[in-house]
Amino acid sequence: MTPTNLRAFLDILRRENEVIEISAAVDPNLELAEIHRRVIDEQGPALLFTNVKGSSFPVVSNLFGTTRRVDLAFGPKPEQFMKAVINATSTLLPPTPQALWGERALIMDLLKVGTKKVQPNQAPILGGFKRDNPLAGLPHLTSWQEDGGPFVTLPLVYTEHPDGGHHNLGMYRMQVYDDFTTGMHWQIHKGGGFHYHEAEKRQKPLPVTVFLGGPPALIASAIAPVPEHLPELMLASLILGQKLPMVENPHGGHRLVAEAEFALCGVVPPHTRRAGAHFGHYSLVHDFPIFKVNHVWHRRDAIYPATIVGKPRQEDYFLGEFLQRLLEPAFPVAMPGVQSLWTYAETGFHPLAAAVIRESYSREALGTAFRILGEGQLSLTKFLIVTDKPTILANFSELLETVLERFNPGCDLFIFNKTSQDTLDYTGGQLNHGSKAVLLGTGDPVRELPRAYAAGELPEIEDIAVYCGGCLLVSGASYAAEPELPQRLLANAASRLTEWPLVILVDDASGVAKDQTKFLWTVFTRFNPASDMYAQSSVNRHHIAYELPIVIDARMKPGYPDELFPREDIVELVDRRWEEYFV
Repeated sequence: MTPTNLRAFLDILRRENEVIEISAAVDPNLELAEIHRRVIDEQGPALLFTNVKGSSFPVVSNLFGTTRRVDLAFGPKPEQFMKAVINATSTLLPPTPQALWGERALIMDLLKVGTKKVQPNQAPILGGFKRDNPLAGLPHLTSWQEDGGPFVTLPLVYTEHPDGGHHNLGMYRMQVYDDFTTGMHWQIHKGGGFHYHEAEKRQKPLPVTVFLGGPPALIASAIAPVPEHLPELMLASLILGQKLPMVENPHGGHRLVAEAEFALCGVVPPHTRRAGAHFGHYSLVHDFPIFKVNHVWHRRDAIYPATIVGKPRQEDYFLGEFLQRLLEPAFPVAMPGVQSLWTYAETGFHPLAAAVIRESYSREALGTAFRILGEGQLSLTKFLIVTDKPTILANFSELLETVLERFNPGCDLFIFNKTSQDTLDYTGGQLNHGSKAVLLGTGDPVRELPRAYAAGELPEIEDIAVYCGGCLLVSGASYAAEPELPQRLLANAASRLTEWPLVILVDDASGVAKDQTKFLWTVFTRFNPASDMYAQSSVNRHHIAYELPIVIDARMKPGYPDELFPREDIVELVDRRWEEYFV
């Protein structure tokens, strides 16, 4: 059975030897994060810190740090149920008595989806209450030494449209400023930000409730890339396999998730911003709305859930993998022509997506690509790769080879400048602005891909490595030293590289070529299509036709946020105490 709260999940993890308790005193400022990073790198267990300095609440992290723990959190039923719902769309249209009887088990499951009201004595969330300095004593974590401060790292931010009705549950970074104020880092594509925009137009504060913990299904639904008007609480109920218990807040406002560990209740006032400093790189400083916390509810024995962000693979990778499996059956229904779709956690999801599509007539793939780029959070995709050949999209080298074998540079690459871009992607040079590219590879192969480089030295290039068939990685001077190196590479060596459809300039070719995670994270977080893709080209009737090779400049560039590295003294501290943690 899917666990209905955090402690039920911890009980499962204990039975499966998938959690370890650390009773040694641990500092939530940097030390806890360094322990977590080392454990998740080794695909180790969840961590329950029972002696966190400055707080009476224990902290649990790395709950979802392996595929196995994600399976323990959700089990196979949600995926089976989703497939059954999608399959039923054909058998129940029209809804004949015979068809309804044949799907009676599914209909009974559907009747379990929703929320239910429980009495206060059935709601553990009402076990404790705090109004004075409500955030004091909570073990907020500082993960990296140059962060603007501590963050709430697993917040489930609940909002409702000012006109009532539609709700949103999302996960947004919350920097803690003091004992009653945090930042609210709403991103441009998130439902909570839309609600705030509507409230601000009315000159009204937006009521907000931030839940911590509860059923694992609640965490999954908060990060799921569902359409804007699909209620996340309903998705949580679907994953949970039963109605989600809710209780009225005795002090008014939103209903509370009865099984949550904490509920932070307050408002985000209009027209108030404050500067605040996730994915392998630091975020730059921007002005964001603030969250004024009025009061906090918590379980009597509350456990503070947290995660650590950094270079992949982190917990978001494994949760994202589950959510994509869960939602994949719905893609062909929501977007006709799409047979499968994948976004890559190794890049932070939005920088890269790929799809297998139907190509029943010439250039149908392009229309389907536009459909994908117009769909909800997918509209912020920076680089979209499309093929009509059955391919395991999660295996990026297989996908890329399939596309490069078929790619016609004269008509299959499209670059669109001056588009929106994810808030956390800084490659466009301006917050929320950037560009997009669409790469098509359909039909029969048009070339055999090279798999070894044998054309001799390249001018100004110091290192050459092959990532996969048709994709060559090269390194030379840094961008700061030689910003025009890709143009000179094309001018001086294009004729020797034409058998390689894709040539990517990086800072460490041999290192980047080692595995998919390193390749995707390095390449797709470090280039903006409009400014960093190069090729010889010609224009005919407003269409740009490119010639091989296509060169991508994926070097680090001035203005990009710094890469994340732990502080040396924290590394030494954790080295020294390592055995103490795990006695």
